[in-house]
Amino acid sequence: MVKSKRQLQVSTWNIAAINNNPFEYWITYDENPDYEKIMTSIEDFLESPGDKDVSVSEVFTEEMFSELEKRMDGVGWDNVRSYWDSDFKNRKIVSGFMKDPLLGSKRLASMPDRITNTINVVGSDEPVCRPTVINMYDGDLSNLQLWWKAWENFMFDTPLTIQVKDSTVTDPPYKMLQPIKKSKYPDITEEEEKVSLPLQTMCGAIFDAILVHMMNTVSTPEVWQALKKTMVENLNKQKVPHTLDILQNVYKTSDIVALQEVSASFIEQARKRSLGQDYWIVSPGEMDAVRDQNSVIFLKKDTFPAGPSAEITALVENSFEEGVDVPVAKGDILAITATDRDGIPMVVASFHGDTNGLATKPVLSALVKAMSSDSALITHKLVFGLDANTYEKAKPGKQQDVLEWGEHYVSYDLTSCWGDVPNPTNYTTFNSRTYLQTQLNKACKKTDKRANGDVNPKDFILFGKKDFKVVQTWKDNTGEKKYIEDMAFPTLSFPSDHGISTTILDPIAP
Repeated sequence: MVKSKRQLQVSTWNIAAINNNPFEYWITYDENPDYEKIMTSIEDFLESPGDKDVSVSEVFTEEMFSELEKRMDGVGWDNVRSYWDSDFKNRKIVSGFMKDPLLGSKRLASMPDRITNTINVVGSDEPVCRPTVINMYDGDLSNLQLWWKAWENFMFDTPLTIQVKDSTVTDPPYKMLQPIKKSKYPDITEEEEKVSLPLQTMCGAIFDAILVHMMNTVSTPEVWQALKKTMVENLNKQKVPHTLDILQNVYKTSDIVALQEVSASFIEQARKRSLGQDYWIVSPGEMDAVRDQNSVIFLKKDTFPAGPSAEITALVENSFEEGVDVPVAKGDILAITATDRDGIPMVVASFHGDTNGLATKPVLSALVKAMSSDSALITHKLVFGLDANTYEKAKPGKQQDVLEWGEHYVSYDLTSCWGDVPNPTNYTTFNSRTYLQTQLNKACKKTDKRANGDVNPKDFILFGKKDFKVVQTWKDNTGEKKYIEDMAFPTLSFPSDHGISTTILDPIAP
């Protein structure tokens, strides 16, 4: 490799981003000023509602509740009219409902949203969406009457066939709801726990009604629904094609591509494209079928003619320190062996760290231990692309500090694409939640996107100090091999909330 002056280009990218709700995160959408106008108006509505803070019953009406009551009585649920009459109908929509922290900690609105927001059904590539503002639902939500008819029909009259473990079940969405247990959510009372199914259904209906009311108050249906349609198309429906286009057209010169949070559908579509002809597309032997988030490796066929030789993920997972609980899930780690065209044996790995980055150091330690304890792997060169989920200003003991992470990999005689001492302000993420999602405690004001968002140095490529030296490294949040600092992303043209990190490596002569 040294003699031929051949370099190695390696990229790593966590491709996940917005899944269901196109409005959940602030995006950069300079092409349409209506986006920022609407999102700022929603923020103002929720922060300073004034006389817009009307009673719940003015939005989700007495007539709507009575119709919902009949539906819930009809399926054999306990009656919750007492909760409606004595409490919920008199609450103010913002101060008494949307911003009630107890409602949030009881999960009375967020739990039904999580279960019914977007439902993957058997036999269709398109999911079924609950009639609400915060998903890909494409029906008309121009007024509350249209919304309510669609919502009621969806919840109680629409049989959906879903996969449950090894079998399929066909039920309307109300049957998919789960009781809210006091043991898990202690703020819910014992009485509320007993009626949690009808109570969360009522709260879910109120929540969706308020969203429709807010959108049609701060904007016109023609404007916001057209905006949503464009966003859904680009952020949601075209997310996989956009991602594949960037990999195929911009990063086709990479010899190794480590990807994280990859769906089974993405892998299948990648293999059908020219990417599948140019690369060995390697997925874990044990895929994560529940979260559908897997670490994946692309090996360029010209560089690795024989393809992957073995998967050693299990060996890595069995090398964790005994008695230590490492927060990794199925599909988070993929480690393989492969030999390049010059006969150089390599261990190539891809890893998606937990949200707080607490698994990142233990996983690297296990990977190094696995390689050093197996005589067949001792001579292999390590190339490791990962979303380390490290932080510039980590909460001590709760999050992984990026400088401590640097000290950790250097202790194994490894370095990174960002050097031995990573720059804490070399960010590869910039995302922050809006006010159009179920967890308002996590919402960022427009002016606080930078201060309160997830703006951190998270993505790394590691390799042996004695094996390679960096020629060039760049990051990319545009899909054009450039990174715009202080820009919230994804954008309509860049589909992830993580930038792509790429390095070109020169081999070092032994």
